[in-house]
Amino acid sequence: MDYFQLFLELAQSTVRLSTPLILAALAGLFTERAGVFDIGLEGKMLGGAFAAGCVAFVAQSAMAGLLAAVVVSVLLSLVHGFASITQRGNQIVSGVAINFIVAGSTVILGEAWFRQGGRTPALAEGARFQVIQLPFAEELRGVPLLGPIYADLISGHQALTYLAFLMVPASWWILYRTRFGLRLRAVGENPGAVDTAGISVIWMRYRAVICCGILCGIAGAYLSLAANAGWTKGMTAGKGYIALAALIFAKWKPVPVMFACLLFGFLDAFAIRYQSTPLPLIGKVPVQLMQALPYILTVILLAGFIGKAIPPRAGGVPYVKER
Repeated sequence: MDYFQLFLELAQSTVRLSTPLILAALAGLFTERAGVFDIGLEGKMLGGAFAAGCVAFVAQSAMAGLLAAVVVSVLLSLVHGFASITQRGNQIVSGVAINFIVAGSTVILGEAWFRQGGRTPALAEGARFQVIQLPFAEELRGVPLLGPIYADLISGHQALTYLAFLMVPASWWILYRTRFGLRLRAVGENPGAVDTAGISVIWMRYRAVICCGILCGIAGAYLSLAANAGWTKGMTAGKGYIALAALIFAKWKPVPVMFACLLFGFLDAFAIRYQSTPLPLIGKVPVQLMQALPYILTVILLAGFIGKAIPPRAGGVPYVKER
């Protein structure tokens, strides 16, 4: 196998593995920019994946599964919003509670409903998102260099993958070029000034958590309806936490978030591709070490190799209206 083909295979895997990370990291971007710290990305993704797998199996429709994932994820986001915004509870405790509740309840419900040992039944082809071949992909495949890149790397992904990458410029435009984005960022920096201007801080933060729920639901649906043929126990495997780390690594900016997620996706793809292959000068690396590689990098990067990452000033602080 030549090096170019190897590059294409790694790049394809990187894109596929980065898709849920990008969606989840952008979801966290909206809430944290509004001053609501959300460690519950993992739970919302898992809940969305479970809902998508169940509904897609019953309805035999990928779109029905996607809608169910978004609804469940938004409901979980509203629970987090009620606990941390309305009741002014600890935002980290609320997020961790959602993660634990979803991790346990999905297993219990899945076993009670389907009796398949911690998974939903395998989805038929019509109940999953199918690969999309872009125009002229096969015709251009024979063009040197650019042809295989277009046919094998840019083309040949599910709709949710393209949506994830389109959400990067869309999120940038919303945050930096719209009135909603300006107010959202202001709520995360100086909620008192926003309230003085007659804008509801509470409503703005609720809108942010709803946006977060929508994106986490799409990320969960991708896991069970595109990357896999159904839901399995713990299928998020820490992706919500990695997305949160990517968000901090990117310093809460949409475009750097995408590149950070691609980096983590590449490490995951590299670990999968070479976990049983001897490496030059090193030899065969234990499978467990290769599987832990993305998480090790997460710890290393957050330990101080990214420079000073300054979160929104009002992040994690419940807003109390002055009387």
